[in-house]
Amino acid sequence: MRKKLLTMIVISILAMGNIGCAKEDINQPISQTEIFMGTPISITLYDGGNQKILDKVFEKIVEIEDLVSINKENTEITKLNESAGVEKVKLSNLSYDILKKGIEYSKLSNGSYDITIGPLVKLWSIGLEGAKVPSKDEINEAIGYIDYNNIEINDYTKEAFLIKEGMEVDLGSIAKGYAADEVVKILKQEGIRSAIIDLGGNIYALGSKNSDNNWKVGIQDPFSDRGKVIGAVEVFDKTVVTSGIYERFIEEDGVRYHHILNPKTGYPYETDIAGVSIIADNSIDADALSTLTFTKGVKEGLKFVENLDNVDAIFITNDKKIYLTENIKDNFKLMSNDFEISN
Repeated sequence: MRKKLLTMIVISILAMGNIGCAKEDINQPISQTEIFMGTPISITLYDGGNQKILDKVFEKIVEIEDLVSINKENTEITKLNESAGVEKVKLSNLSYDILKKGIEYSKLSNGSYDITIGPLVKLWSIGLEGAKVPSKDEINEAIGYIDYNNIEINDYTKEAFLIKEGMEVDLGSIAKGYAADEVVKILKQEGIRSAIIDLGGNIYALGSKNSDNNWKVGIQDPFSDRGKVIGAVEVFDKTVVTSGIYERFIEEDGVRYHHILNPKTGYPYETDIAGVSIIADNSIDADALSTLTFTKGVKEGLKFVENLDNVDAIFITNDKKIYLTENIKDNFKLMSNDFEISN
């Protein structure tokens, strides 16, 4: 597992250098890569900065992980889950804000994206040791605990309560986005105007590459390992977040099961989408939307995103066709002959 993660770090750094960060055009960068939230996280500063700033950034990421991870003991979210059906739990402002944003997107999707999917995620454990294809009875039992409507929150006291015993919140689909936004806040406060924040594929391009060029961010090939791209978009103070079948999966009896689970059926979503990239102002929104739109399929996903302000999407289908929202069409540059733009 460690070898795989180190390989991903190398790929990420190489991809960043080839696509968006030509050294000769900008100041000598300072960079640091660590593994948090189960993924390699890389922060690169391009207009000055120092190790003290990077230390401050990674301290914030550690704080977030220690508060909301469900894969660590004694976090606020594990305490919330352990108290399901028993008592309310007082949360920090940070945990409460992420939880509330997760509820907001659960409502927006009418439950196709549901942050109480924890029992199902734990049952499959895709991407973790002990991953398996559960039995139908196990799946049906887990589904019975999933319903975001059974979360009670209090904006005044910052308390949360899971009404039904056995419920479990999982903020993994949104926490990295929140962390990226917090990193951006810190960098701006420290006077950094040009940086690339890469949280395991959640990219935030701060500022521009130089005075003449925006950043070019590669769009992941969903049929290959992380680091291989099919095209690129130019961005300035934007985030690009991708979800797809390539990220985490298991195989059994010749069938591949990806990690984006349907809270209604208990099995991975079956759609015509292999990967979707969301381009937005805030990474927490793009993080949630990349999963949410994946669940809808291309036709409904395009319609959904077109109705959102300052959000664009790039959909890649299982038959290697690319669909773009209207505002991104002139920006996207295709870089692979294996794919074709279809709208």
